[in-house]
Amino acid sequence: MMPGGGGGGIFKDNASEERGETARLASFVGAMAIADLVKTTLGPKGMDKILQSMGRGNAVSVTNDGATILKSIYVDNPAAKVLVEISKTQDAEVGDGTTSVVVFAGELLRQAEMLINMKIHPMTVIQGYREACEVARVALQERATNNSNNAARFRQDLMHIAQTTLSSKILTQDKELFANLAVDAILRLKGNTSLEAIHIIKKAGGTMKESFLDEGFILDKKIGVGQPKRMENAKILVANTAMDTDKVKIYGARVKADSLLKVAEIEQAEREKMRQKCANIVKHGINCFINRQLIYNFPEEIFADAGIMAIEHADFDGIERLALVTGGEITSTFDNPGSVKLGTCDLIEEIMIGEDRLLHFSGVALGEACTIVLRGASSHLLDEAERSLHDALCVLQQTVQDSRVIPGGGCPEMIMAKAVDELAQRTPGKRSLAMESFSKALRSIPAIISDNAGLDSAELVSQLRACHAVPGSRMGIDVLRGAVGDMEECGIQESFKVKQQVLLSATEAAEMVMRVDEIVKCAPRQRG
Repeated sequence: MMPGGGGGGIFKDNASEERGETARLASFVGAMAIADLVKTTLGPKGMDKILQSMGRGNAVSVTNDGATILKSIYVDNPAAKVLVEISKTQDAEVGDGTTSVVVFAGELLRQAEMLINMKIHPMTVIQGYREACEVARVALQERATNNSNNAARFRQDLMHIAQTTLSSKILTQDKELFANLAVDAILRLKGNTSLEAIHIIKKAGGTMKESFLDEGFILDKKIGVGQPKRMENAKILVANTAMDTDKVKIYGARVKADSLLKVAEIEQAEREKMRQKCANIVKHGINCFINRQLIYNFPEEIFADAGIMAIEHADFDGIERLALVTGGEITSTFDNPGSVKLGTCDLIEEIMIGEDRLLHFSGVALGEACTIVLRGASSHLLDEAERSLHDALCVLQQTVQDSRVIPGGGCPEMIMAKAVDELAQRTPGKRSLAMESFSKALRSIPAIISDNAGLDSAELVSQLRACHAVPGSRMGIDVLRGAVGDMEECGIQESFKVKQQVLLSATEAAEMVMRVDEIVKCAPRQRG
């Protein structure tokens, strides 16, 4: 490490640089440390992490989702940040495989470090990794199956993918129920790529088994006092406007009056202004008014007299989704009723879930809209259940777009490792060593899954290797039985797109870290 005067005096004071072996070692160590952090969460028997916030309230979350863990920790090492970013990208792109991508990138770097220590140039290793990655991708593509033409088989594939995704999550005990919920919700979308129409509500109480899918939209709000509790053929105006008696909204403004009569006149003027605003809203010919902000007593009274159901303080996420599913638009001005797009639904009524009253919208304009209601013992459990279900929904959504599936349980890694080994045998020169290292990194994934389940990884991986010597083998690790099994018979399948994304992202990230030969840290900005 050379501080600010080094390097010919080109750096400012307090800046520093690391070069050559030192820089590369720092990069490798940081990236492998991140991979080791999430390694124990991989697979159906992976462990959870407790994340405690250092902010106000010391919020605690319990999770084994790789992206959630890595988003929550502060990382100083630049190479470690690269792995955190690929985990976030994996989460945004396909929703699952966030742990796998980091662990695989870490294993690639572990193997690369050994090669570089043998005085093999990093660019030779990168070239070997690139060729190995392409061969692995082709091998994976050849083994993928597509049942999109057969509706019954395709639904079964989706069920298997959902169950495999949920196996490594907190929902594993009730994975059949939640896989059904997720598949039903995704098939209702009829190929729509947006998950906005699927609303997830968390209600503490009851057990996980009491979770259900509701055809319609549920809003976690109550109806105002003295207003209709049930509304058929609803015309809904969704708004984001101030419905408190219109105060002078300028910060620090004051009104001075020399008598109480003048104060009463000001109050009366405010009431008249609000009365006019409510009259404009009523002119839209609506029977339900839903506002993002508070509705005070006076406008609520006017709406009740007009027979309009008024719902206040709907959270912004909820109100945007409600506008989408009812076919309306969020409005802030009401002077021109003709330009406002109203939402519609067949019936609005109050329902009870546990001890709480909620609003149920049925027969909404967007027919594919649905709500999944999660029940559970605590808020931490419900938060993790929501993350798990969201992962499953994302993977299913990707599978509906690209319907190719592959066996799971370490089987695709063994297929790819075999193809890379065959390439290494045909390749002359040092690149073949990089290819062999790539196949070792691939085999380390089923080994880690076995280790996390308390099984003998060396024995199981060597058995798998022997099984995959036979062309077309579908053998993988059946963690529940603690032995090698046929993945198709076990119903363990994964989305091709997720596995391909893991392979490509991890290889690119490892390549980026291997290219580093210097780390320059800028001098901190002087304050004061």
